[in-house]
Amino acid sequence: MNYRPKKSLGQNFLTSLPARASIVEAGHLAQKDLVLEIGPGKGFLTEGLLASGAHVIAVEKDGELVSFLCERFAKETASQKLSVVEGDALTLEPPHTSYKLIANIPYYITGAILSRFLSHERKPTHMVVLVQKELAERVTTRDGKESILSLAVKVYGTARIAHRVSAGSFFPKPKVDSAVLSIENISGANFRDEDHELAFFTLIKLGFSHKRKMLISNLKEVYAEKRLLTLFKELSLSEKERAENVTLEKWLYISLVLSRSL
Repeated sequence: MNYRPKKSLGQNFLTSLPARASIVEAGHLAQKDLVLEIGPGKGFLTEGLLASGAHVIAVEKDGELVSFLCERFAKETASQKLSVVEGDALTLEPPHTSYKLIANIPYYITGAILSRFLSHERKPTHMVVLVQKELAERVTTRDGKESILSLAVKVYGTARIAHRVSAGSFFPKPKVDSAVLSIENISGANFRDEDHELAFFTLIKLGFSHKRKMLISNLKEVYAEKRLLTLFKELSLSEKERAENVTLEKWLYISLVLSRSL
C-alpha cells in the first residue's frame, strides 16, 4: 500500500515480528476472546491477533486505512472473525460483552485512552498497550515515586512492563523507545461506590496540583486542615509528606473517609 503515515494521527506503524509476538503473548489470548484493537493502521498487529484465534474489532480513524483493511482482511471480515470500524476510540462505546483491549496506541492519546477505558462501566478484563517507555515506567513506578497516572492505573488493575521495544521497530521511526504495558485483573473493586471513586480522583488531582508543596498544603485548599491532620496521624503520614510518596492504599483510605463526610 502506497500510504504516507500521518503525523496528525500519531501514526508510527509497528514492523517488528518479535515485538508483535510479545504483545500477543502478553494478552494471553484464546479462541473465545474478543479483542478491541485501537488504531490498527495497515493491520500488522491485527494479523497477529487473528492468528491467535481471537475475534477482533479494529477501530480505525483514518478512512483510507479502513478501506485497505477491509480489502486486506476480506476473508476474515466475511467469516466475522474481524470487524473493521471507522471511528474515534475516544468516543467509541466499548463492547457489551467481555473483551480485551490490545493496541499500538498513538502516543498523544495514551493517557486519554487509559483513562476512558479503565474508568468506563464496561471495562476490558485486560489491556495490553504499546506506549512510550517513559510512560510505562511512570505507570509501574520504577523510581518508587507515584504520579496521578500511576495511581489511576493501579487503582483499576495490576500493571507491569511485559517487553521493551526499540524505536527501530516502527515506521516511521519515533524519537523514543517504547514498551508493552500489560494491565491485568481490571475492575472497580477498590471503590466502595461512585462517590468513593469520584472522591479518589478529586483527591489525587488536588494532591499533585502543586508538586513542590507538601501534600497537606495542597489538600487544605479544599478540605479542613484539622480533619486532614487526624487522617494523617491515623495513617502515620508526616505533615511534611509529599503526594508522590503516598501509597495507593492510603489514598484510597483518605478518599473513602472524605467521601463519607461530604
